[in-house]
Amino acid sequence: MNKRSPWQILQPYVQVFDGPLMLIVCLILALGTVTLYSAGIDFPGRVEDHVRNIMISFLVMWIAAMIPPQTLMRFAVPLYILGISLLIGVAMFGLIRNGARRWINVGMIIQPSEIMKIAMPMMLAWFFQKREGMTRWREFLVAGLLLVVPVGLIMRQPDLGTSLLVMAAGFYVIFFAGLSWKVIVAAVTVMLASLPVVWSMMHDYQRGRVLTLIDPTTDPLGKGFHIIQSTIAIGSGGITGKGWLNGTQAHLEFIPERTTDFIFAVFSEEFGLIGNGILLVLYLLLIGRSMLIAANAPTLFSRLLAGAITMIFFTYAFVNMGMVSGILPVVGVPLPFVSYGGTAFVTLGLGVGILMSIQRHRKLMQS
Repeated sequence: MNKRSPWQILQPYVQVFDGPLMLIVCLILALGTVTLYSAGIDFPGRVEDHVRNIMISFLVMWIAAMIPPQTLMRFAVPLYILGISLLIGVAMFGLIRNGARRWINVGMIIQPSEIMKIAMPMMLAWFFQKREGMTRWREFLVAGLLLVVPVGLIMRQPDLGTSLLVMAAGFYVIFFAGLSWKVIVAAVTVMLASLPVVWSMMHDYQRGRVLTLIDPTTDPLGKGFHIIQSTIAIGSGGITGKGWLNGTQAHLEFIPERTTDFIFAVFSEEFGLIGNGILLVLYLLLIGRSMLIAANAPTLFSRLLAGAITMIFFTYAFVNMGMVSGILPVVGVPLPFVSYGGTAFVTLGLGVGILMSIQRHRKLMQS
């Protein structure tokens, strides 16, 4: 009896990963870890925690890649119901921190809104899969209601950033399912017309973020401080950057939240326009590879889910870079695979794992 080599033993477990997608994610993670080391040099244990989060996300990614898309589809409804139930629980007896009620203690403290970032597109992809070939305006109306409920509960917490991400994730599924451009234009028109009403319903801190975006110099030491300092850091990086560990805005503590939401400012200051270009190319490759997986997916459920996850990656990166650069309001969205944070890493790892599952099982069906 021939003895199997260590590679032969590990091969079935390693092959669940999609090579090109894994390479792109690892390159982004490498840049993120280098940047976090510099940004978090004054935070003992931050890098170690970051590496731990990466390992947990890889574990989640591996588990998700092992699960067939058909099994994922069976989890869609229970996961959505669980997420809604937890959001209702947060509204009733959630924990309050910094004026926001976003967490709940279920033996451990969790943020249920994070569950909806994946549960929402899974639910809508399941919904349209069950109605494949008979999509009418009624189906889109029901899908809109399924989306509005969790978004409304999350906005009530209040958590504008997460509610926008969940709304975007659900909208992408509805759009890919065949939503008419006429409906989109009409919806945008209604939204623009209702802006005065939305403005009156916004919290004071949310209004402050919008006003600060328009002119951050009106409160340079208060609400405008974040944007002013981050744009200074980005501009001072120039073409080649100041060099790793040499960012003055970061190390003199002018950039707030420099290991999380504003880590892109640290990266820009130290690696400059060239570094930004490399990071943007990596994100484009990530989106391109993910979209290719979505386009080749064998079922409507997997195509819609993969397409939505791909656009979630785009939304994370676009919104984060936009808010740090001062072209979008500050809404607390991390830079994918770069910003420090455990929950975001788990969500992103799960998303990549689902994409790998779709790609892997497509190949198995063809072989």
